[in-house]
Amino acid sequence: MHLKLRRKALAITLAAMLAGVATSATAAGLQAVTDQGLAPTDQTVTVSLVLRLRHEDQLENYVQQTAMPGSANFQKFLTTAEFAARYGATDAQISRVQSYLGQHGLSGEVLDNHMVISVRGTLGQFSKMFGTPVHTYVSRETGRRFHRPTGPLVMPVGMDNNVILASGLSTEWHYVPHHTSKLPVPALHIANPPTTLSAKAVPAAGDPTATGIPGEYTVGDVANMYNINPLYQRGITGAGSTVAIVTLANFDPADAEDYWAAIGLNTKPNRITQVDLDGGGGTDGADETTLDVQQAGGLAPQANIIVYDAPNTGSGLVNAFARAVSDNKADSISTSWGLGEIFNFAALNVDGARNTDTTDVGDLKAYHQIFLEAAVQGQSMFAASGDSGAYDTVRQLGSGDGPGQFSAPLTVDAPASDPYITAAGGTTVPVKFVNSAGDVVLSIDQESVWGWDYLLPFVPSRDAVFSVGGGGGVSVYWRSPLYQFFTSGTRRSEKNQALVFNDPASGPTTYLKLPGNFAGRNVPDISLNADPETGYLLVFQGGLYSSGGTSFVAPQLNGITALLRQSTGHRIGLWNPHMYLLQNVFGYGKWSAFNRISAGDNWFYAGNGRYNPGAGIGTLNVANFDQFLRVGF
Repeated sequence: MHLKLRRKALAITLAAMLAGVATSATAAGLQAVTDQGLAPTDQTVTVSLVLRLRHEDQLENYVQQTAMPGSANFQKFLTTAEFAARYGATDAQISRVQSYLGQHGLSGEVLDNHMVISVRGTLGQFSKMFGTPVHTYVSRETGRRFHRPTGPLVMPVGMDNNVILASGLSTEWHYVPHHTSKLPVPALHIANPPTTLSAKAVPAAGDPTATGIPGEYTVGDVANMYNINPLYQRGITGAGSTVAIVTLANFDPADAEDYWAAIGLNTKPNRITQVDLDGGGGTDGADETTLDVQQAGGLAPQANIIVYDAPNTGSGLVNAFARAVSDNKADSISTSWGLGEIFNFAALNVDGARNTDTTDVGDLKAYHQIFLEAAVQGQSMFAASGDSGAYDTVRQLGSGDGPGQFSAPLTVDAPASDPYITAAGGTTVPVKFVNSAGDVVLSIDQESVWGWDYLLPFVPSRDAVFSVGGGGGVSVYWRSPLYQFFTSGTRRSEKNQALVFNDPASGPTTYLKLPGNFAGRNVPDISLNADPETGYLLVFQGGLYSSGGTSFVAPQLNGITALLRQSTGHRIGLWNPHMYLLQNVFGYGKWSAFNRISAGDNWFYAGNGRYNPGAGIGTLNVANFDQFLRVGF
């Protein structure tokens, strides 16, 4: 296959990658800051008021029935209007909230789902309404400026029973895109004698758009690896389906078109629609949005694509998800952005006990309600599980530039940790590494949990690769969902995990002690190849790059869903109940929908031939999964 684009060298350092690509992400109080005083009261912001659902327990039960063969409600998905009427806020509740907003000179747009009111106003107006001033802060470590309330928001009487979250008054948290570059070649060497290391190409039989070159794989290679070609041979291309990308950066659709043309893929013309929310996303992370569109749209070349992009500040991700689900135009939705779960909630105190007051859970509760709506509407949801292995905070807190150092507790990524979204994990596919003389010096002979500890013999120090790998572990907020109850291999949270800052001058400060032996939701659910050393081509700003990460897996599953949607003739809905039922009943084998992962690790959780928090159930056999879905599983 001839690629018609020139290659560019990746200008990224490993230090920058480990310190938090694109943005730094810190929890409130986890960085030394200087208070700059009151933020400009005339600064305009968007705040999302997330309204409390009615009958949430009934909604969860209905979602289970839609995925239960034999149930009267099996695959009976609701429209947005039906969801709003059954579970959304009532007209009277919305009227009360709007009336209170009006008293402060504000008004909001109510989404069709009756769950989110998007309000545009000034910091001064919101500070007065919530009884909390908003100050500007400067990080002493990074110099970044942000604003946040000086204390907890006080929900006014009349709103406190209706509104579970006001998201958007803090710009301290920035979500991180979960794609990763290959380790720079100079860092990969054999100490004695010093020689460079590279992956060896393999024959690319099957899909004509495949390359067979690790690090330069295309969607055609994905089709070869995971048995998608039988669907293409039946004429299944995603026609009639719509995929949505939820993202925090804008992109140039021409890059996607160039990628598909470069690999010789025939795609539907004029199929990309961009929906900019709150002014749209910026340029920081545009390569993330670009690869999401290329992968999802490449695997489903005749599907329509909607890109919902919002700023990477405040309520951006909540707004983008809420609009994508409320619009209900997309059959499947994916995001490749995330943040350490423990940065999203304040439901743990320093002793590790769970608070009963859950009014301050960051955006986790908001996501949960939105994902419940998606599930009951039949929309499949996917989120990348992260690229920091079992230690999700490493990528986001980094090692820091100062003398202090954060600990690295076992953590998972959000929103992937929510029970109503499918967490997309990562593997390393079989690969042989050769030195400059052509000798094989490292061979990975079976698909393995992705963790860069296998590169330790070829790098100058452990810090060069720790803890790069597929995100996975145990949530310490969400309890184990019903579909994981009978799954062999799931784990409880480990004991003695804490987020500690070690300052040489003042000593250690413990910010959070995480609960041990907690029966939490295990992630990921399913995995595909994500290791940058066996990664993919990316066309960005006219250049050709090599990249990887679970950012590729989430949109790949999104595109695969479009194929399944066309093949079965209906929406698939939440994948998780189907997958765990199939795995628990049929296990692994020739006709299984899954390939077991028995090797590798993500720096803590190892492949073991069954479910594991390194790769989840395993990887996907798409044609077999399609067969089960078509017979009503």
